[in-house]
Amino acid sequence: MTTKQEMTTVNSPKRLARIAGVFYLFVAIFGGFAEGFADSKMYVAGNAAATAANVLANLGLVRLSVASHFLDATFLILTAMALYSLLQNVNKNVARAMVVFVILAAGIKSLNAVFQFEALQVATGGSYVTAFSAAGSNALVLLLLDIQHYGTLSAQVFFGLWLAPLGYLAYKSGLFSKALGVTLIAATVCYLVDLYAAFLVPDFGSQIHPFIVIVPIIAEIWMLLYLLVVGVRSVKPGKEILAAAAA
Repeated sequence: MTTKQEMTTVNSPKRLARIAGVFYLFVAIFGGFAEGFADSKMYVAGNAAATAANVLANLGLVRLSVASHFLDATFLILTAMALYSLLQNVNKNVARAMVVFVILAAGIKSLNAVFQFEALQVATGGSYVTAFSAAGSNALVLLLLDIQHYGTLSAQVFFGLWLAPLGYLAYKSGLFSKALGVTLIAATVCYLVDLYAAFLVPDFGSQIHPFIVIVPIIAEIWMLLYLLVVGVRSVKPGKEILAAAAA
């Protein structure tokens, strides 16, 4: 039978933080590979022939990218669940909102991966060339990857929003640096500005993008390293809110 002391150890704040950190590390690995490397090897905006040719030349990479998007979404949800267990006692409603935003982001990302896989199916399926001609088939590949590209961009709404409740909980809990909490909330603002600029004023959005993503990058790397290296701060019971459920 599991003792109370064993349960307390399993659910200790530092242990939960380290578990969340490992999950978050996998998010960085799989998300970075899929979005930062693989996707850019295939998608050429406005050029159907080049995009289709890239897909055909990198069939294995496309499959790896699709799998990486699914794994990215899976580990993002696991990260949120671990952080929920860690921080729910700070404010349960805010912690629930954090998880909801993550689930929405992961769902959109997973759906986008299906469009990417369908682009592979069209590029390698001779029936599409027969039905639509080579040019039509290439255009369909580009359309599917266009949907995937802008769908991933639209998921940024929720990738940004989940950092706001996380930042609030980190700030209020006393388990993390307050500066980190503020930076996470600032990252939400930057994500949303970047997103709406990309859709409303694309030329301006492309100009500010390299600069506006600096804060989100700093915030997420800082949070990842904090979880993995520090875990959480040691706080005195009764002085700060301990967020881990030590039943």
